[in-house]
Amino acid sequence: MTLNLLKVLPEIADALAENRPVVALESTVITHGLPWPTNIETAKAMEAAVRESGSVPATIALINGELRIGLTDDDLEFMAKLPSDDVRKCSRRDLPSVIANKGHGSTTVAATMILADLAGIQFFATGGIGGVHRGHNFDVSADLMELGKTPTTVICSGAKAILDIPNTLEVLETQGVPVLGYQCDKLPLFYSRESEFEVNQRVDSANEIAEIVYAKHQLGLKNGTLVTVPVPAEEEVPAGDIQSIIDTAVKEADNEGIKGAKITPWLLSRIAELSSNQSMKANIALLKNNGRVAGQIASAYQELVNLKN
Repeated sequence: MTLNLLKVLPEIADALAENRPVVALESTVITHGLPWPTNIETAKAMEAAVRESGSVPATIALINGELRIGLTDDDLEFMAKLPSDDVRKCSRRDLPSVIANKGHGSTTVAATMILADLAGIQFFATGGIGGVHRGHNFDVSADLMELGKTPTTVICSGAKAILDIPNTLEVLETQGVPVLGYQCDKLPLFYSRESEFEVNQRVDSANEIAEIVYAKHQLGLKNGTLVTVPVPAEEEVPAGDIQSIIDTAVKEADNEGIKGAKITPWLLSRIAELSSNQSMKANIALLKNNGRVAGQIASAYQELVNLKN
């Protein structure tokens, strides 16, 4: 019955039926993360990066209450031009309401994981996951809970740098989520290539990640896997340069009482302003790169499954 709710783009339905690799992509970055026309340009570039790596992209969103697994160019433009107040930023709790009200919704990490899993898509590329907000230990993103109970492999550049990273890692540990570092020993910090925090395990190839994911599925484990990929070096904003800007933006948000679902897009926008758009350039670069890496991992996993079977 659940599958009947999904409107799957024919190209993606064919790929899944033929056991070809597919990578899910979120839509909140389109509606709330980047301004027009940068948002649609980045969305298309991310899809192109997935394709160039041998996989099929599946951008996920809700349009008129329909759960869209894959968006046409017209759909992408529609979502990209929607005023942010006219589209719900959807996590797990929001999906039923948007469906029932036939509304428009963009998917966060949590919602994208849920819908990708329902559609049979195992890999998902995004920018950064949500986490525990600084100074607000009870303000914990639903992304972390979803990673603990939905078996999607999420390829990202770590948790967003605006967050409380130590507490975010503690929650991931409690949820049983492995944090893998793609060609790195330290956790990437979104805009910056590394932090002071160790990842659970370094992995140096798509094939190595595919083996880990395959073993997890063989065990029947239902948690997600987090693959963290550093931002390309040429677009990195060093942690020492961005930290004071983040601190300023977080303090401003606290002073203005901004919290809940509004705080992350507000902080990302303010940090872009304060950094003269250096942060946005890094964000765009890491999104494209994560799409490329995710496509490689999905392809390696499908090859492994075909070999094992």
